[in-house]
Amino acid sequence: MPIPLVPALVLVLPLVLALLLPLLAAPVAAEQTLLRAADPSVLRVGSTYVAVQAAGGSIVVRQAATTAGLATAPAHTVWTDSGGLGEVWAPEIVRDGGRYYVYFAAGEGAAHRMYVISSTAPDSGYTSATRLALPDDKWAIDGTLFTYGGERWFVWSGWAGDTDVEQNLYIARMSSPTTATGARYVISQPRESWERVVGDPYINEGPEPVKDPDGRLHIVYSANGSWSDSYCLADLRLRAGGDPTHVWDWYKSNGCLFGSHRDTMMAGWDPTLHVDGPGHHTFVLLDGDIATSPPAGPRFPLMFHAVPKGTPYAWENRYWYTGTFCWWGDTTYRRANVPGPTSDTGWSLKFFE
Repeated sequence: MPIPLVPALVLVLPLVLALLLPLLAAPVAAEQTLLRAADPSVLRVGSTYVAVQAAGGSIVVRQAATTAGLATAPAHTVWTDSGGLGEVWAPEIVRDGGRYYVYFAAGEGAAHRMYVISSTAPDSGYTSATRLALPDDKWAIDGTLFTYGGERWFVWSGWAGDTDVEQNLYIARMSSPTTATGARYVISQPRESWERVVGDPYINEGPEPVKDPDGRLHIVYSANGSWSDSYCLADLRLRAGGDPTHVWDWYKSNGCLFGSHRDTMMAGWDPTLHVDGPGHHTFVLLDGDIATSPPAGPRFPLMFHAVPKGTPYAWENRYWYTGTFCWWGDTTYRRANVPGPTSDTGWSLKFFE
């Protein structure tokens, strides 16, 4: 005799739920690109994602239809250090006037400086490397170009002097994609307790510009030593009508906005679940132009490097990940013992694995 349907469901349903509930409750993991590398720099050109990566003493470019596809895309070598410049770090690809520019740091020890190559195509035909003549000619890494307020700007991480005391963020005007003009201006120093968890030197690096829904400029950067799982992302927000060269026109988030330690996070922001030490990110913008920064509302892609939880935190264990971010409104950043208003309210960012 067949078993009546309702009693059968009563018998089977608990077993089905027991199998499904753990899956339904499990958080969704970050999308790992399976590319074992650091310092992603990615922009979108039409429907193609273009990424640049340091590979030993060379720079390679990958192109794919998705960010995940970058891991298996062919790596085209666009430049090789045939002149013995030294360690090649953190290339950044931007597009300006229909031409591609790749900025990168090269050198040994205190000799690290910023260099640039350019081409009309993303993955071939690049010029030889030219050293950027940045103001004051000090140690410099992680530089990138952007346009804001009708002017070109260059932002980077560097030293105030000739010794490795701390890494600050600097900004300078550019008269062209390859020529700085005027002075350099410090816009951030690692002086907050939550960005001094790991140091010697203490670090602000990996600056990435983006424009919020009100048109205000943000520089999202990496804090704490990249050799530790305290590495994280934090935000600098320019006050409304502010001058990018005036340090007191910038307001800093009161903690990490994307990190793996709750005690360093800004109040209301949660630590990561699946990765440790997320940092050195890239906003995956159309043509890499901050004028195409996303509006308020939905989440948009970004890429960052991190180490999978459960894996020893070491440079060689870093992978590229695709995550998302969205704008988070009505957020107040507070400060003390500095000139100007002690608080500023506006858009911040939420990051998701």
